[in-house]
Formats: sequence, structure tokens, C-alpha cells
Amino acid sequence: MLPVKLFKRILLFASVILFTCVLVLYGTYITLPTHNTTATHFDTLIVLGCPAKLDGTPSPEQRERVLEAVRQYKAGVAPNIIMTGAAAHNQFVEAHVMDEFAQSQGVPASAITEEPQAQDTVQNIYYSAQIMHAQGWGSAEIISSPSHLPRAALIANTLNIDQPTLSINWSTHPAHWPPEYTLWHRLKLYTGEARSCFSLRFHGFPNSKFLPNPYMN
Repeated sequence: MLPVKLFKRILLFASVILFTCVLVLYGTYITLPTHNTTATHFDTLIVLGCPAKLDGTPSPEQRERVLEAVRQYKAGVAPNIIMTGAAAHNQFVEAHVMDEFAQSQGVPASAITEEPQAQDTVQNIYYSAQIMHAQGWGSAEIISSPSHLPRAALIANTLNIDQPTLSINWSTHPAHWPPEYTLWHRLKLYTGEARSCFSLRFHGFPNSKFLPNPYMN
């Protein structure tokens, strides 16, 4: 058995290492840029998709993202909404589910554009930027769950660098957390996103047509 003093020293050392790792992990996450413009009004809102329920109705996060977009639209923040997301996780196209829900909340169909190709967040931003350039829109407020927005911001910033012909002025805006999510559930989501952002900031994105430069600039 280890002497008590030695055990305490080992425990203290392990605690310091753990605290440092957590600090670095979350430090790289919370210091990501949240915007590249100070504008308060935009050409469009971009609502990032997530899976619908297995019965085709909005999932809790999907619901809250759309409800926030509806609030922002009715407040005059932007006259248009892009709903982005394919049937990436089940048979329901995320953009279409969100479009129908937004219309049920009073947003006219003419104000909504569905983007049904995106399989992940990189593609959400890429295809939405394509729609914006085709429409002559230059600015967007990106709406998603609070934990998801830092990674979305990292992607938007990287897209502007790696795909200058698709560059946009952007800012992020958080949806409310679903009231049915516990604090533990939220913490798990924050931790997962922090790990993803840490990896992306230090290792870069995989080379693809969406982000052709595999390294961060």
C-alpha cells in the first residue's frame, strides 16, 4: 500500500493534469469566433438541421431551433429563412420537417427555402452559402443549439477562407435548450462538441470539395 503522503501527492498531480486538460479542451471551444460581422439585420436566417423523430415530427432540438428562427423572423431580423438538412439519420428530410413546422408557426412558405442535400454541418454551411450567392444574399444569422454553434462558427470561418467565392458575412444565434433536456444531457452535448472543435482546430478538416484545404489557416 502507498504511503498516505505519496498517495495525496499522486492524487493532487492527477487532479492538476485533469483540470489542465479540461481547461485546454473548453478553452479552445469557448474562444472560437461567434461572428465576422456586427450587423443586427441579415439577408437570411440559416437553421441548421438535426434528425427528426422516427414519426417525422420535430425532435426537441429541431423544434427549438425552428421556434427561435420564427421569433427572429417575426422580429424582423431577416426576411428569409434557409432550412438545411437532408435525410441524414432517418427517412425524414430535416429541411422539410423544419419548413413545415415553421409554416405551422405562421411563417409564409414564400419566406422559406429548403436545402435538402446537407449530410453534416460542413455541408449545411456550404450548401446554404451556395443558395445565398444564387439569391444575391450576402449575410446570414446562423441558428442552432447552443453547444453546436461554436463548431458551426468554426466551419463558417473556414469556408470563407477555403472557398472565397462562397464567402458570406455571418453571425451565430443560439436557440433555447429544450426544456426536457436535463443539465447532465446539456453537459454531455457541450463536452462532445468541445472535443470535436479541439480536434478540428489542431488537426484541420478532411480535404473535400466543401473545404478543399485540409489544414486550418
